[in-house]
Amino acid sequence: MSSAELGKKAPDFNLPSTGDKNVQLSSLIGNNVVLFFYPRDDTPGCTTESQDFRDALNTFEARNILIFGVSQDSIKSHEKFRNKYEMGFDLLSDEDGEVCEQYGVIKLKKMYGKEFMGIERSTFFIDTEGVLRHEWRKVKVPGHVDEVLSVVIG
Repeated sequence: MSSAELGKKAPDFNLPSTGDKNVQLSSLIGNNVVLFFYPRDDTPGCTTESQDFRDALNTFEARNILIFGVSQDSIKSHEKFRNKYEMGFDLLSDEDGEVCEQYGVIKLKKMYGKEFMGIERSTFFIDTEGVLRHEWRKVKVPGHVDEVLSVVIG
């Protein structure tokens, strides 16, 4: 059940991160944060989305906006994916799906006639006070990062 609600404090979490760190959302107060949830490392859509965030990273950082990608992949997988595409932001591992559940991104999906539970591509903008200000659900990759930029920087 999702506890992420626009205009309210974003659900806090503490997740393992690339770079041999942990990231706790509540410790990022004072920074704007973009969290993008994606299904799997090194798949076509997820790679394109991550590269788009990477290519816009300087624009986000210039406005005090931190970027984090989140999936249920392992840190080992994240490190390989991050290094392969030279991403300048960290990827967070939510292997048990608890944070994905908090943000309501685990959905019933269908692929090749099979149904399974997985991450629905979604992005969240959290302001400097830790309040969830905007969400994008059922994200389509082309143009998404530009849309996020237009909302978070005006």
